[in-house]
Amino acid sequence: MDRETFYRDARGDLPGPLHGVRVLDLTKVWSGPYASSILADLGADVIRVEMPGNREGQALPELPGTGLPWWRQIVHRGKRSIGLDLRKQGAAEVFLRLVASADVLLENYKPGTLAAWGVGYEQCRAVRPDLVFVSVSGFGQYGPHSRRPGYDPAVQAAAGWMSLNGEPDGGPLKAPTFLADDLAGLHAVIGALAALRHRDATGEGQHVDVSMLDAMLATSDGNLTLAATGARLERTGNAAGFVVPAGAYGCADGHVYIAIGLDKEWRAFAEELGRPELGRAAGFATNAERVANREAVDALVGDWCAGRTAEQVEAALTRRGLTAQRVRSFAEVAKDPHVAEREMLQETRLSNGTAAPLTGPAVKFSRTPSRVRAGAPEPGAHTAEILDGLGLDGAARARLRDLGAI
Repeated sequence: MDRETFYRDARGDLPGPLHGVRVLDLTKVWSGPYASSILADLGADVIRVEMPGNREGQALPELPGTGLPWWRQIVHRGKRSIGLDLRKQGAAEVFLRLVASADVLLENYKPGTLAAWGVGYEQCRAVRPDLVFVSVSGFGQYGPHSRRPGYDPAVQAAAGWMSLNGEPDGGPLKAPTFLADDLAGLHAVIGALAALRHRDATGEGQHVDVSMLDAMLATSDGNLTLAATGARLERTGNAAGFVVPAGAYGCADGHVYIAIGLDKEWRAFAEELGRPELGRAAGFATNAERVANREAVDALVGDWCAGRTAEQVEAALTRRGLTAQRVRSFAEVAKDPHVAEREMLQETRLSNGTAAPLTGPAVKFSRTPSRVRAGAPEPGAHTAEILDGLGLDGAARARLRDLGAI
């Protein structure tokens, strides 16, 4: 299938499948903002509520060529922004008026913070009973550790994930991305959409509790269950404990990740090695034999790869229908024509008039295509527009400014 065929029935009059859904984004750092950015890409009207003149992320390096911090551009794309300090008198009243018009509220403050500001779940559902109120935190809204702070690497450590990451003879290693934040953000989106479906069917809103710890455990491939039942879990690095060969093998100019999962694939691989007899030889013929003979198999594959470039290895095995992927840098991936065809980089106009290729949505919709609709706004860029929508007159705004609320 080509791209044109996939999108042949696409509508051009909607911003995405969540057209008509309003989301209040009361979040910080990454997990919550990441979730709301996905909802914005999907077509929701996302209103970011942030401190007036918010400087979060300003100290981080800029997105090259833009003069703007990369953090904000990546994770706050496609949103509107109102500057509102919920710690100030009068701000909670304005916020609750926004809540009355919202379908989803997404927040990731420490449990109890919003209630202390007068805008917790109970206060919000008093003005919007069918509100979907999504809370993301390190350890959840309840439980012995619920009040702990939950920065991403600490949650990776708490979840047991870090203990298994890295080479067998090395120490624990965090992920190079905000993995706990990202997984919590994705689960927050899933939770919001499921709760919206329930609301549409029953008229009932609810509080959705997403813990970064729970998100890590839920996507740890059964390791929590295995550990609870006494299984011994060991660090395997790039290898797979139950498939051989599988790993990143050194080539003349880099590495290729090879995974041979089926015995028929091993026979095809043996043909490519020029050693067809190994396809059915004792110690090699079945995966169970290869797992028991891991060292010899890995040496054989490693020697073959070492005399070839990574591109040669990848091409040769791909021709035989085998899984082989050269280990690439993100810079190389950014130039891949496939990535371009999938629109995973979308040239986007930013708030200061510059442009940058922002990472596009992962999920494709044939009928209601989603995309990065706008760059990240400057903090408070839409305050006047949003207050207009609430019907606040000049006198009310002047009072809020005097109080430092807007």
